[in-house]
Amino acid sequence: VTNGGKTTLAEKLKKLLPNCDTMSQDDFFKPESEVETDERGFKLYDVLDALYMDEMVKSIHNWMNSHTSSAVVTEEPMDTCNSLKMTEDVHILIVEGFLLYNYEPLNELWNRRYFLTLPYEECKRRRSTRVYQPADTPGYFDGHVWPMYLKYKNELEESASNTVYLDGTKSQEELLSCVYSDIIQEVKKLRE
Repeated sequence: VTNGGKTTLAEKLKKLLPNCDTMSQDDFFKPESEVETDERGFKLYDVLDALYMDEMVKSIHNWMNSHTSSAVVTEEPMDTCNSLKMTEDVHILIVEGFLLYNYEPLNELWNRRYFLTLPYEECKRRRSTRVYQPADTPGYFDGHVWPMYLKYKNELEESASNTVYLDGTKSQEELLSCVYSDIIQEVKKLRE
């Protein structure tokens, strides 16, 4: 969901986990001139065609082949049980975005999938505090952003069984603790 805390969560995890990098789907948007406009004049940014998804897949594969992250952890770990020692030889890429699970070529790459949700009113309130380039036009949230979120969320719910849904209204600390613990557990499984 837009403004659900995806980037914030990914960056906090990167600081806590060794050998961790992040990649943002926002870095793969096409230029405004290549983004379609609908009959109401809305730029259709909340669809897969607004993104260079093939380039994103290539970037993920390049990362998987090179693992260029450092083992430096910039914040204290969230627990003291040898979780960081256990992840020393594991490289983690956190990919954050809003249409990741609706692009089939990416679905074979995920070890874990997290989906942040927000109720309509909270999402609209958060979105109204952000400045976008180009700026949201009047009615854009209700006319394009929210309907596309619901469409893609419904597609995800129909096709993906291994997605962890997270309540985006919870505190950043709660979300971070939940996902951090889950990643540590996943790394343990991968090493078994």
